[in-house]
Amino acid sequence: MDVHTGAEIHLQPLENPHWSLISSMAQQIEQQIGIAGHEVTLPCVPPGSSLPRHTAVTWMYSNTVIWRMENNKHFKMTVSLDGHFLQNEAPELTLMHNSPDPKPDLSITLFNSNNNRVTPEGENKSPQKGILYLKKLEATDSGTWVCHVHSDSPLINQNISFAVKVLGFQNPDMERKYATVDSTVILSWHLNFQKIKWNKGFTGQLNWKQQESAKAHELLDFNVTALREQHETKKTSRFLFEIPERKPEGAIQVKLPKVHFNHSGHYQCQLAYKGRRVQSNIELVVMKVSANPVGPLSRGAKMTLICQVSGPLPPNAHLSWERVNGTQMDIKNSKQHEVKLEVNISAVGLWSCHLIEDNDRKISLHYHVGMEISITSLSQP
Repeated sequence: MDVHTGAEIHLQPLENPHWSLISSMAQQIEQQIGIAGHEVTLPCVPPGSSLPRHTAVTWMYSNTVIWRMENNKHFKMTVSLDGHFLQNEAPELTLMHNSPDPKPDLSITLFNSNNNRVTPEGENKSPQKGILYLKKLEATDSGTWVCHVHSDSPLINQNISFAVKVLGFQNPDMERKYATVDSTVILSWHLNFQKIKWNKGFTGQLNWKQQESAKAHELLDFNVTALREQHETKKTSRFLFEIPERKPEGAIQVKLPKVHFNHSGHYQCQLAYKGRRVQSNIELVVMKVSANPVGPLSRGAKMTLICQVSGPLPPNAHLSWERVNGTQMDIKNSKQHEVKLEVNISAVGLWSCHLIEDNDRKISLHYHVGMEISITSLSQP
């Protein structure tokens, strides 16, 4: 966008001929026809009219101030990527001004949508331009930001607001979910496009791989239109999962109706917009129990109970065997990072294996050990 003196602005060749620009002078919307690939000039006042002295003029596009003039001082704010970011992208803000000499020493203060002061990661200032390099955005950073411009001489106090939209997940970048074999599990990714009223089309897909280094398998893909309509397509029939018919608005979900041990692994939901991508991962850890030998326990015999998880546990998690209504002697805990816990038993009853994280039992599986009953046949005399 080129800015000229006066209150009109000249738009460089347009990508989209349908702009809605509002001048603070008019406080109304007038239609101006533009042709894609050509320039267009938008006047602030009707032809033949002039602005009163010391009039403040602001041009806005989509709730973002793109140019402001007050006391013959021109300010133009440019937000990188048109203010539409993916989660974890870092924006750049450029403030240009055309103040008369001597050039003011501008102090720029930035406030986010929660009215919290934002400290730039870096700054590049010149007499007529200042560039702020910000830290990576989170999905919760969407909203109206304010750039406060101050100078003591000449006196300048300007607030320039601009819109920021951050498309992403309300999930963390990485989370872990625990499940037991034969249970039902729903994995969910909550997208924020409805909440922030994202009005650009984007696509995405859900992939699964059992190991971090293994080949990824695409489970489903989806697309969201500019009208925020969501469409999903299942991509494989080899993997036993369902797409729930009823789910929260803006959610991507897969349902595993009967979890197998080999359903464990890394599930990655990925969003794509204009060649840029962001993803959120859920690691599914599955637990199973077994016995050796299988079957009831004969008098005086021993049995080994085995509790195993499908992948590494974090340092704050461990496995624990215990006999229900047993004693402290009937409890055995795994060591750090162990994924299999075996216990040799000679007592019948109900045994439970727990996966404990920070003293919180996440999942449990039970194994009932019965006593073998022998029947002696009495012969007839």
